[in-house]
Amino acid sequence: VHIANEESKFGVPPDDINRFMDQSTALALSNVRIRGLMGMSTFTDNVSQIRTEFKNLRKCFDQFSGIIPDFDILSMGMSSDYKIALDEGSNLVRIGSMIFGDR
Repeated sequence: VHIANEESKFGVPPDDINRFMDQSTALALSNVRIRGLMGMSTFTDNVSQIRTEFKNLRKCFDQFSGIIPDFDILSMGMSSDYKIALDEGSNLVRIGSMIFGDR
């Protein structure tokens, strides 16, 4: 989901998530299992902005949790903002830079 305030990041816009995740569409994909949502926050030091973006993604996730089978992954947070993401309900973070260093 495109939650960031950056043109360099992509995803389904939050306003289109209902149409994209329509249960009949999600269930009609016989060879694809949608397990959750993923989003990346804006690259900024503004903790309030990051928290708001993660809160909005959590709201989207909560809409579909329990409706779509096996919908249990909320992936948000990277090495620089994973603590905020965990506070906001992320259950999958990407911390490659913390493990392998900067690229």
